[in-house]
Amino acid sequence: MLRIILQSTRSMAMSCVRLRVRLREQRSKTGTLARQKQREIRGKAEQRAKSFPFSAEQPLRRKQVFANALKRVNKEINRLRKFEARTAHVEAASRAFALSRSEKFIEYPAARKTAREGMQSQVIMRRRTAVPRSKIGSVIKATKVAQARHDSRG
Repeated sequence: MLRIILQSTRSMAMSCVRLRVRLREQRSKTGTLARQKQREIRGKAEQRAKSFPFSAEQPLRRKQVFANALKRVNKEINRLRKFEARTAHVEAASRAFALSRSEKFIEYPAARKTAREGMQSQVIMRRRTAVPRSKIGSVIKATKVAQARHDSRG
């Protein structure tokens, strides 16, 4: 949807740019005619042409018309450019948001139908500690004595 609107605004902007060129040419021609007419009125120049393709009356007012039209076209071109920039910014922001959202959800590989080897058991070489029998008996006796002391306290 935004792409269609963006394409139509681009084509509109291009037609406005062509119109701006034509308006500048017309304003320039009319300005030249106005200056020539003023020089003729003051007597500093002779009449340049007998007939002009457009109305030669009130050339300054005609130039103002072209200047005002040019201002309106320039404003429209600026508005279209700002709109294009805004839509491009919105599209970039939505793409960035989609990327950040997709990074939050991690895809894990699918579970397989059959079991695999799994964790491998490691062979641990433990030293055999030989505790003398007399030590085992003394520890048991010490535990009995400590328990008896505790029980006698009441």
